[in-house]
Amino acid sequence: MHYYRYSNAEVSCWYKYLLFSYNIVFWLAGVAFLAAGLWAWSEKLVTFCSGFFFQGVLSDLTKVTGLHGLDPVVLVLVVGIVMFTLGFAGCVGALRENICLLKFFCGTIVFIFLLELAVAVMAFLFQDWVRDRVKEFFENNIKSYRDDIDLQNIIDSLQRINHCCGAQGPEDWDFNIYFDCKSESKSREKCGVPFSCCIPDPAQKVVNTQCGYDIRKKSKSQWDDQIFVKGCIHALEAWLPRNIYIVAGVFIAISLLQVSCYYDSWKK
Repeated sequence: MHYYRYSNAEVSCWYKYLLFSYNIVFWLAGVAFLAAGLWAWSEKLVTFCSGFFFQGVLSDLTKVTGLHGLDPVVLVLVVGIVMFTLGFAGCVGALRENICLLKFFCGTIVFIFLLELAVAVMAFLFQDWVRDRVKEFFENNIKSYRDDIDLQNIIDSLQRINHCCGAQGPEDWDFNIYFDCKSESKSREKCGVPFSCCIPDPAQKVVNTQCGYDIRKKSKSQWDDQIFVKGCIHALEAWLPRNIYIVAGVFIAISLLQVSCYYDSWKK
């Protein structure tokens, strides 16, 4: 049996280590996302199973993620699995010069790039439809605000960073049974808003988590001094034009990196 050696490697040396360096970072990020997602998921299961042992309720596993809104743990797990798989394929494909793995990596990345492009174009062409879907998404997650601590932290961060409250305004918190002014609930938070809607007081070093209590019982003219009255959808719509060049620059840079790095593996 005779073995043949090629005078030139199928993948150039500089390209090989460039691709490996890019993918090792990508793979490590995937590992981090996956680890965080599995840890958060295990915390949910522990909480759920403790409820079974002490309260005797293990009849419906969908209670773990049976929320009306977004479960952030599922999103983190999906992103982690995709990044881990692609990073692993890219690293092994580059080091071993495995053209099949590189083509799989290339094809998946090109598909993701085309999907990103399609979503951007569709969002631009059907802005009203996208706005309605985003509004519906926000409202569903407001309903589930107290049902999941991860979702609660995301909403609080979004409102605090963007200085906004609710999807289109503070009244949207009527979608949540704990904050609904019209409900028969005796919740202390009734007719209020979460603390993340409150305008922060620079003099306070400790966050006042009760600052939003009963605020919507007051006249709307008094809201401006105590809470953010702008909805988060309007805040995000205002943020995008101000940062359009940054967003476009990042998108173009990532796109060029994807196309340039994977063209060589695809043509093999």
